Amino acid sequence: MSEQQQGERQEPGVVVAGAGMAGVQTAVALREQGFTGGITLIGAEPHQPYDRPPLSKAILLGNAEGSAFDVDFEALDIELRLGCEVIGVRAEAHELDTEAGPFRYDTLVIATGAEPIALPGTEATPGVHLLRTLDDAARLRPVLAEQHDIAVVGAGWIGAEFATAARAAGCAVTVIEAADRPLAGSLPAEAAAPMAAWYAEGGVRLITGARVAGVEGGSVLLTDGRRIPAGAVVVGIGARPATAWLKDSSIDIGPDGAIAADAYLRTSLPDVYAVGDCASFPSARYGRRLLVHHWDNALQGPRTVATNVLASRLDEPPQGYDPVPYFWSEQFGRFVQYAGDHSVASTTLWRGDPADRDWSMLWLRDGALVALLAVGRPRDLAQGRKLIQSGVPLDPQRAADPAIPLKAASL
Repeated sequence: MSEQQQGERQEPGVVVAGAGMAGVQTAVALREQGFTGGITLIGAEPHQPYDRPPLSKAILLGNAEGSAFDVDFEALDIELRLGCEVIGVRAEAHELDTEAGPFRYDTLVIATGAEPIALPGTEATPGVHLLRTLDDAARLRPVLAEQHDIAVVGAGWIGAEFATAARAAGCAVTVIEAADRPLAGSLPAEAAAPMAAWYAEGGVRLITGARVAGVEGGSVLLTDGRRIPAGAVVVGIGARPATAWLKDSSIDIGPDGAIAADAYLRTSLPDVYAVGDCASFPSARYGRRLLVHHWDNALQGPRTVATNVLASRLDEPPQGYDPVPYFWSEQFGRFVQYAGDHSVASTTLWRGDPADRDWSMLWLRDGALVALLAVGRPRDLAQGRKLIQSGVPLDPQRAADPAIPLKAASL
């Protein structure tokens, strides 16, 4: 940037810590909403900022080389600092500390995302992999190409997606889950139970109620003494907010490890916002604090942050953030979508037969839809999401009839 351009700045600058979806979208949204100050986007990885969902699909299978965001950072006058690890925040100095030195900010947006949880005792074990970054996917591609026997630890969303990709590559796959069913941490038993059959249908061996004691000699050793042969082990047992670097910053961190943002995505420090996988926020709709580790939250939240950064400079009221959480997964030939929060529901309705390929499950509170799981029924999801937002009551008999459009069940 030229000295003339710097002199033309009419607004103080914003530093964004994190160059994933949430960080990139924050920078882009600021420009789209008319912010003319300096924007610096800092990323820990050396790669051009990229989207993560293709990592467990096209990139992993070698059908794509990358998933860089289609953003012209130079044209938007967004300065990129890549391969730069953040290590702390000093609020009194308005400085973000990094391995490359401090960055002074007038507004800081923390969007450092989440990091995968490693299987204890296997962090340095050869042949044990995580799948979160572009480099992780690059290391796993030749493993799939060589058609190793693969053990996947964890039958959550990422475990199911990786197992699907590994089977498509011709690998023999065993998935090991500590709970008694897949997705035990995400869905209630009645919703997740039908999904167990998908594994066998996809040619994947699923072992539930089993805990891993260790990985040794090309095998996964279970606590009951069984050994599962594995040329490679992929761990998908969850992720935690990437916030350890903030422990000395005075930013409020919740018991879930996430930054405790307010309803406007502001942190406990002045001029510091948090968005995406690293931050929780209070939901008036669901009456509790939400931590949403999904792509849509990292897309929607930045728009609110950008709006509020500008509002603070114009002395305008901030905009609240209370979305209907949404995510999707492609696994075993099915497109699975979920919207809302079923934990507050009092009534459950089936919409179709879970033994079939296409069905939905509805959760209601006081007659209104609060959450929806749709398997192969994208229209149900689209209509249900709007119904959740509106809060209108439903006729339960009509809502449970898969032949009736869900929107036609509103009263």
